[in-house]
Amino acid sequence: MTNIKSQNPFPYSVEDKRYHTWNYHLRQTFGHKVFKVALDGGFDCPNRDGTVAHGGCTFCSAAGSGDFAGNRADDLITQFNEVKDKMHHKWKDGKYMAYFQAFTNTHAPVAELREKYETVLSQEGVVGLSIGTRPDCLPDDVIEYLAELNERTYLWVELGLQTVHERTALLINRAHDFETYKEGVRKLRKHGIRVCSHIIDGLPLENNEMMMETAKAVADLDVQGIKIHLLHLLKGTPMVKQYEKGMLEFISFDDYIQLVCDQLEILPPEMIVHRITGDGPIDIMIGPMWSVDKWSVLNAIDAELKRRDSYQGKYYVPKEEAMT
Repeated sequence: MTNIKSQNPFPYSVEDKRYHTWNYHLRQTFGHKVFKVALDGGFDCPNRDGTVAHGGCTFCSAAGSGDFAGNRADDLITQFNEVKDKMHHKWKDGKYMAYFQAFTNTHAPVAELREKYETVLSQEGVVGLSIGTRPDCLPDDVIEYLAELNERTYLWVELGLQTVHERTALLINRAHDFETYKEGVRKLRKHGIRVCSHIIDGLPLENNEMMMETAKAVADLDVQGIKIHLLHLLKGTPMVKQYEKGMLEFISFDDYIQLVCDQLEILPPEMIVHRITGDGPIDIMIGPMWSVDKWSVLNAIDAELKRRDSYQGKYYVPKEEAMT
């Protein structure tokens, strides 16, 4: 591969990282610590309620991938205060990004979205909003409201891609294809809205080459951030049946470290890495259990990049250059 070096190939010196971290980006943007307050807005998902499918994605928990968000039985202000106070046990000072995490957070009429988003934006210390959703839940009126929000607050829309491979998308009941995803990105970027793409490493029947292809596809998109998730198999999810049929083999610690470093190397250096691992709720985790020790994973990724004398974007080739 072509080695494309910038004058300062890993300038993320605040954390001594070799990739463009979310924390670094927020400190550069706001000048102080900012952390996410994960909320459950009480939304459903079109992949569960029959709008596009039933059953949801096979990896998705009963909490709609919001296992660490607030309690949906509580109102948003109660959730916000409880989650915020828990986060302050880790960080004494800081401002807040309100994060609508659970389920599909644009799957409702605009009037309902406006009521919920504005409620949290009005809370003291909130400097921005992050909204997790699907690319097939961005009708024109929702886009117009998001564009309005983008003019007056710091906004991210997080879109779950997971994989670019249609065979895998069918296996996990994703219920939309890559073309739909690209169209969702296009609609958001038309208004300058920041987009974070979610991908999952370790999906059923995918090998390293396929996972690298997904990362490369994201690198070629007009998106500003990425979340690299490790697949977690959780009790009660439809994927358990796929696991029992032998369709899923847990990725090893060492293989994951190598893969993530490979993926970071081909991403644009300016792309913000919101996440490079994750940990599911321990009480419902089936595996891989090594992921519970999150800091060991993060430290191992740092160590491997240093061992390689490598960094995010080392082998990044812009799409236009790759075609010439």
